[in-house]
Amino acid sequence: MRIAIDAMGGDRGPAVNVEGASLALNEWPEIEKLYLVGDKSEINAQLNSWALNKDKVEIVHSSEIVEMNESPAMAIRKKKKSSISIATELVKSGECEAIVSAGNTGAAVAAATLKLRNIEGVDRAGIASPMPNEYGTCYLVDAGANPEAKPFHLLQYAVMGSVYAKEVNGKPSPKVGLMSNGSEDEKGSTFTKEVFSLLKDSSLNFVGNVEGNDLFSSEIDVVVCDGFTGNIVLKACEATAKAVAKWVTEEMLKSPLRKLGAQLVKPAFKAAMSRGSYEEYGGSLLLGVNGVCIIAHGGSSAFAIKNAIRVASQSIRQKLNPHIESEIQKLNFHSTDN
Repeated sequence: MRIAIDAMGGDRGPAVNVEGASLALNEWPEIEKLYLVGDKSEINAQLNSWALNKDKVEIVHSSEIVEMNESPAMAIRKKKKSSISIATELVKSGECEAIVSAGNTGAAVAAATLKLRNIEGVDRAGIASPMPNEYGTCYLVDAGANPEAKPFHLLQYAVMGSVYAKEVNGKPSPKVGLMSNGSEDEKGSTFTKEVFSLLKDSSLNFVGNVEGNDLFSSEIDVVVCDGFTGNIVLKACEATAKAVAKWVTEEMLKSPLRKLGAQLVKPAFKAAMSRGSYEEYGGSLLLGVNGVCIIAHGGSSAFAIKNAIRVASQSIRQKLNPHIESEIQKLNFHSTDN
């Protein structure tokens, strides 16, 4: 497996990306090579801090960076020597099989869709974000790639998400739900009602409408929605988790007795928080492009980058894209409006 890392991506740049690469190589010897794309001098400075097999690392110099606040499509078109652009080109050329980036999400999506193009039959790529729940992992698709989706796009997201849940998580018949404002069949907007009809008529294991709370409390494997809704759901969940953790910590420190109790529950508290941490899940897969593209959180630590590399490795190993292409081709109609 050969994976390109956007070494300049994320809030902490080369420091966490190089360390994350080192952790991944030490844990998974089956990785053939990691390509660290970014400023050569900065990457070399970080490499000297970590013990790793230098034969499994190749530095690819880039002279530009796409900043977090830049317009994604414009940046990809203008900054052809940026780390995200060059890393994506490595996948396009076949030198690498996957890319991992904690940089500008929009730029990662734009680079993948413009350079790698979509899998044959796929109209729009979608981000599959893992959401931990009582039964394992539920994938929220789309978490932000396509904010103005058409109903047929969500049907394709359901197909691709089901393939992901089946091939990577081992779910033989993934349960698919549609994000709506109520679980009853008649609930929803004109848009979601049309999606509901498409999903109901498909061969997928469609269980109907689901609400936001079902992401965490129901046995469901894939929840589909447009990228606008999905991104709001994702960010709201992240913010809620951080707020609850902060409130609990503050309350635990309000008295000596509480502090004593905090020491007793600290291991359980940390374990519970790790179950819902994006760092444990590493990154989100951009479903539907010709190549594996993992989008990691901008605030990723080295541990999160390591796990994002793991997600990329799993997708390569399970030959996810050929499975997606096969299932997409089975749809008995196609969208004429791109």
